Amino acid sequence: MVVRKASAGFLSRIVGYAGFLIIALGLALAGLTQQAAANPRYAAYVIDANTGRVLYESNANARRFPASLTKMMTIYLVLEAIEAGRISEKTQVPFSKNAASEPPTKLGVRAGGSITVDTAIRALVTRSANDVSTALAELLGGSEANFARMMTAKAKQLGMNSTQFRNAHGLPNSQQYTTARDMAILGIALREHFPRRYDYFSTRSFAYGKQRINTHNRMFGRIEGVDGIKTGYTRASGFNLVTSVQNNGRSVVAVVMGGQSGRSRDDHMAALLR
Repeated sequence: MVVRKASAGFLSRIVGYAGFLIIALGLALAGLTQQAAANPRYAAYVIDANTGRVLYESNANARRFPASLTKMMTIYLVLEAIEAGRISEKTQVPFSKNAASEPPTKLGVRAGGSITVDTAIRALVTRSANDVSTALAELLGGSEANFARMMTAKAKQLGMNSTQFRNAHGLPNSQQYTTARDMAILGIALREHFPRRYDYFSTRSFAYGKQRINTHNRMFGRIEGVDGIKTGYTRASGFNLVTSVQNNGRSVVAVVMGGQSGRSRDDHMAALLR
């Protein structure tokens, strides 16, 4: 009886502590959500990729500028071309004058130069290189405008019905838009459709010439099980992030758009995932 009472007392303390943590986390999340809600560019969406259950949403279907989240679709079409045998990871990506002249962030390949598709993908995932995006668009679409039409068509095919692309990099264009929900659909599709190559999105750094290029994604190591995917920012969009987590059989994809800073966006993402 004494043991049972002691066990019961211990259990009640543990349950009480767990309850306290849940309440504390709930209050913290509520505070972050309240701050985010005051931001007119804010949108968020969290979905259980295994069950399709929506775990959190706010302005999930409101139009937003994707910024460099656009490159998720650029990479989708590149991986699709690899899977279809139209190109390989060793294929050379030539840089036209148009591609080389894109503004930063960029890899800095000169017009007439080239890099492999493998390097191009890693440059998009880590540095979010705009020049590389355009070079890939011209390689696969003949022109960036045609590639953008391919991107939009693929978005519709995936069920991203509120997304329209006008370029391959995400630099400002008033006619290029998406939603938090659509970006979650794309995040899930990348992982499910390209399981053998999805680990590109886990790239934290890679060597390019004498440079060591590091990722912009600060969620790695912050939340257990994070395996990608992509950050994005322009003045018009605010700070965007799509994050994928796989841990203990759970599979979650979360989107935060319109953050007022990279740090506040990351903090909000961490709170949502926890």
